[in-house]
Amino acid sequence: MAELDDALAEVLARYGIDAGGARVEPIAIGLINRTLRVEDAAGTRVVQRLHPIFAPEVNLDIEAITAHLARRGVSTPRLLRTIDGAAFVRDEAGATWRALTFVPGETLARVSEPWIAAAAGRAVGELHRALSDLRRTFHFARPGAHDTPAHLAALARALAEHASHPRHARIEPLGRAILAHAEALASLPPTPVRIIHGDLKITNLLFDLGRREATAIVDLDTMAASSLPIELGDAFRSWCNPGGEDDAEARFSAEIFEAAISAYAERAGALLTPEERSSIVLGVETIALELSARFCADALIERYFGWDAARFTTRGEHDELRARSQLAVARSVRLQRRALEALVARAFARGG
Repeated sequence: MAELDDALAEVLARYGIDAGGARVEPIAIGLINRTLRVEDAAGTRVVQRLHPIFAPEVNLDIEAITAHLARRGVSTPRLLRTIDGAAFVRDEAGATWRALTFVPGETLARVSEPWIAAAAGRAVGELHRALSDLRRTFHFARPGAHDTPAHLAALARALAEHASHPRHARIEPLGRAILAHAEALASLPPTPVRIIHGDLKITNLLFDLGRREATAIVDLDTMAASSLPIELGDAFRSWCNPGGEDDAEARFSAEIFEAAISAYAERAGALLTPEERSSIVLGVETIALELSARFCADALIERYFGWDAARFTTRGEHDELRARSQLAVARSVRLQRRALEALVARAFARGG
């Protein structure tokens, strides 16, 4: 963190924090923003340097939406203003920084037991219920965040344009398998546009393990106007893969899915239209395949996704493994589609 010392000290000063008297520790979970836990006599805050894919104005959206959620009793980190009232800080290099309230809780890398998925399902159900009456025009939105056809087309271009990449011979068969799977994938039907979190992987929820509860939802840069099949598809493809994203032999657990969808339906079932309910399983397969395509393309392009340099010698090596994992999840969902759709129907019959 030495390369950030001068910039960090300047940023902390904008929040009235003396860098010399504060304890600063990196929070390792997450591969996009640089996240730090900062403690001093005044308490604990979270300070982040945002990835350039997020415009600074995203902080205005976070401030407004989390205020709405707080009024509804949903716990999230809250934006902190600087001592002169700014919503964010730009350093001399042009990077955007922000400070957030610290919310205690444990972060889990994967769902090892069904109760974790049930706790997450209840928390997300409460989130969607709390957001259901919010109307907002966003200051920042990620264009094409879940444009599945565009991501598949980008993969096809990467395979064609990066033939000289040293790993191309390994990546190309994987890419062709992803594109072949997509040919038999139905399109998601039109459903209502709602405000969603946008990235509900399991590491974006905090837990109280003793009480077996999800205590908060974090990483709110991806909040957007989108659809629940996309939102829940991304959540369940993460939660119901007990091996995690770095498991090439990943599978989709129907047992974990049943716990998650049942708990979600208890809290938010009445909100969903019949079209939304019937599209949940297709949403899971779609998002898993979309992510597989994105990881596979980046294994050749090597410019977007963060990677674990302690475990992998190159970004491409890590992305290849994640692409294989997400393709395995998509295949597992397809094989179990009828059974999973029956679980959805039963869950909403009880909870909706």
